[in-house]
Amino acid sequence: MSRGASPSLECRNLYCKCYQLKAIEAEKASFKTSGSTWSIKEILGHLLDSAVNNHQRFVRAQQVDHLSFPGYEQTFWTNSQHYNESSWEELVDLWHLYNRHLAQVIRHIALDALDTTCTIGTSEPVTLGFIVEDYLHHMQHHLSQIYERSAA
Repeated sequence: MSRGASPSLECRNLYCKCYQLKAIEAEKASFKTSGSTWSIKEILGHLLDSAVNNHQRFVRAQQVDHLSFPGYEQTFWTNSQHYNESSWEELVDLWHLYNRHLAQVIRHIALDALDTTCTIGTSEPVTLGFIVEDYLHHMQHHLSQIYERSAA
């Protein structure tokens, strides 16, 4: 994991992101361009699912030298939770608070634990440090999608 930009600093910027998300109208957040394309609510729901799955990885990987995790079926997770029927404000609040907690978890991961190898599903092993960085990049990618769609 690179020690340039602090992952915990990126997570702390969530406060600003929360306000940007709350500025999106609930109707716009629910809009689907097609049956197979996720709405903004479903994209944020996917980010919640990612937070939940990665929370387990961030904590459990600190306990051992190598850990194997099940894969993550993102479409099943998103569809089974019916995010489009949820309150937009509640989804944003839940995402915001969960990620504030993850920022604290990330901030306290010991440097040597970042080298713990983890296998997720059938993927090649990666380090916990890679998982942390990938989580943050993944979140930023989908937040960019949300902002682009909300501006359209």
